[in-house]
Amino acid sequence: MTAQTIIAIALFISSYIIIITEKIHRTKIAIMGAVLLICFHIITQSEAFEYIDFNTIGLLLGMMLLISVIKDTGAFTYVAIFITKKTGGSKWKILLWFSLFTALASALLDNVTTVLLIAPITILIAEMLNISPFPFLIAEILSANIGGTATLIGDPPNILIGSATDLSFVDFLVHLGPVSVIIFLVTLVIFKIIFRKDLKSDQNDNERIISEMNEAKVIKDSVLLRRSLIVLGFTLAGFLVHSFIHLKPATIALAGGGTLLVWSGTDIEKHLKEIEWTTLFFFMGLFILVGGLEKTGVLRYLAESIIQLSDNMLVLCVSILWISALASSFLDNIPFVAATIPLITRIATTLFPNTQGLDEAAYHIYYIHHSLPLWWSLALGSCLGGNGTIIGASANVVISGFSEKTKTPLNFRNYFRYGFPIMLVSITIATAYLLTRYLLF
Repeated sequence: MTAQTIIAIALFISSYIIIITEKIHRTKIAIMGAVLLICFHIITQSEAFEYIDFNTIGLLLGMMLLISVIKDTGAFTYVAIFITKKTGGSKWKILLWFSLFTALASALLDNVTTVLLIAPITILIAEMLNISPFPFLIAEILSANIGGTATLIGDPPNILIGSATDLSFVDFLVHLGPVSVIIFLVTLVIFKIIFRKDLKSDQNDNERIISEMNEAKVIKDSVLLRRSLIVLGFTLAGFLVHSFIHLKPATIALAGGGTLLVWSGTDIEKHLKEIEWTTLFFFMGLFILVGGLEKTGVLRYLAESIIQLSDNMLVLCVSILWISALASSFLDNIPFVAATIPLITRIATTLFPNTQGLDEAAYHIYYIHHSLPLWWSLALGSCLGGNGTIIGASANVVISGFSEKTKTPLNFRNYFRYGFPIMLVSITIATAYLLTRYLLF
């Protein structure tokens, strides 16, 4: 192990420990950790910028601009009042329907976009009912990552795996959809048990609060609302077809945000002040910190350690599932999956050599088909593992950023208490699923 590797690991672990203790704001630590990596010549400044995933940053920035303008129309307040009235103010029903919506929308769009839209409404409803948004926001994080697991476009690791294997949207849905539904239902049951006291509702209080609500009076600018909905509709449609029109989600989100800013004629200075800059800079610092581990070969070492465990398919699948889940809980799952994909390809070609004399295209289909359990293990582990900690996935960090404006903000410790055990349950279910569907029978 070189001195550079030791320094990169030490900086990552020490940054992580300080983030966990929450003595200093996590964004400050992430930025300083990234700067020290450059100062110690682990990575150069230009390499540091290359490790930042500007597709994620651009997606967040574009959607935050859109949301900032839409918020001025009163639309979020209207939706919050509508949902509160439809559910009678029942906390459990609100949590249930928001979790369902988050999971479905995350599967069809992506989980970051979904939570950017749903989190402000959730916090608004909690303020109206004078309750803590804490359990609702945790449920939405878990639902976003579980829903995103089910499809090719739901979570960035699945996009990387789909790109490397040519597996389709339907392949992901057929193979990962059933287990995602099971995990989602089990998670809801666990939530109902854990938060049974917090989710009790006082019917008299609810009726009094709801009687004072009037959604007809909250729309402040109907012209701006119409323009906002048109732009939002085109933006969401763009996310659905971005792979067909060869545009990254960041381009689509920034195009939507920019278009609405121009069309609305609103004050750009005001909307830029409402951007969650601390969240964006935390992401940048975290990407660079993980980039240091990637540059010094730590991620590759972790991935190669999986391969060296065994050449038995069952052992390999279970190992990939659990190690990728634990790694994705504490690291960013995108670089980990990017480092693991070529190694799994190597395993697959070793386990299933071209003994039939197939041409390159036919052999690719052959070994991908036979190595499917390995790829599904990586997808399940990396996507569901993101639920383990508050920085395990992009959706978690985004919701945590929104929660900082509430009385009960999500932090590493209070999220870990619920998120990590539920993540372990979900990986246990995924293990049983892989064994029964692909490995034992």
